[in-house]
Amino acid sequence: MPDSARSNVDEWFVANTSSWSDHTLPDLVAAKAASGLTVSLVVPARNEAATVGDVVTRVREALVETTDLLDEIVVIDSDSTDDTFVVAQDAGAVVHRAAEIRPDLGVAGGKGEAMWKSLFVTRGDLLVFMDADLLDWDTHFVPGLLGPLLTRPDVSLVKGYYERPLVGSDLDDDSDISRAAYEGGRVTELVARPLLNLLFPELSGLVQPLAGEWAVRRDLFASLAVPTGYAVETTALIDTVRSRGLAAIAQVDLGRRAHRHQALRDLGAMATQIIAAVQQRSGGAASEGPVMLRQYHPVAGTIAPLTRIVEVTERPPANTVTGDQR
Repeated sequence: MPDSARSNVDEWFVANTSSWSDHTLPDLVAAKAASGLTVSLVVPARNEAATVGDVVTRVREALVETTDLLDEIVVIDSDSTDDTFVVAQDAGAVVHRAAEIRPDLGVAGGKGEAMWKSLFVTRGDLLVFMDADLLDWDTHFVPGLLGPLLTRPDVSLVKGYYERPLVGSDLDDDSDISRAAYEGGRVTELVARPLLNLLFPELSGLVQPLAGEWAVRRDLFASLAVPTGYAVETTALIDTVRSRGLAAIAQVDLGRRAHRHQALRDLGAMATQIIAAVQQRSGGAASEGPVMLRQYHPVAGTIAPLTRIVEVTERPPANTVTGDQR
């Protein structure tokens, strides 16, 4: 990266990186009231019955029932086969099945699909996204992400980052624990961060570009094409810096977060979706249809191929979609 570009990233980091504790909850509630903006918390969930109830309950009690910071909590159930829908509903969320939102637009599985579909069933001017599989977290995540949006009109998208407890294979024997604790996950460090540094170096100041906790102005998110799978966080950053500039992005230290880890083969599919989306945005050809990802696993003492179909489709900007919209 040229020295001038590195200097710009460093300047952005200083100006647009903050902590969740920089704003008090009463101050944010007052800022929200003065702005007239409404806020929706969106929780995309698939087979998260074990944790989604706690996420919804704690946020509802802290930020809906005792303050006016949130106007609604909406869970988008993405093809769950467990009790995610019922658990989230019992905890006090408005719950929608992604497949039943605007069925005239067709159905696609994936996290990005659930987040895109949320635009048709929420009303907030500001959208806060939180993963449903959180294990070690606190409700300050939500006001932390809203701080820059409610106090800085120039900011349109806010990414969270956090200390990640290191367990099992996440920590090598020779790792520096104080450094590794703020690393992203395996896909972040081995795929997303190298790609962004190589192809979109202006985004190299993001501590955890794939963080599932982020917030965005509705008008911006509705103007973006959205991958139906796991590339949604990556493309939102790239497309925002292109359309509104780096200064429109901020990041907030949310403290500590833990979640359940996915199997390595599943992470391979996630990485494939991210690579495909970044390739397209860096001038490469868009993938034609799904990617056939060939992986391998042991069978009866030998090795055998395992072919996984990875969808790399994208939804168009929601503000270009016609029909019955909320």
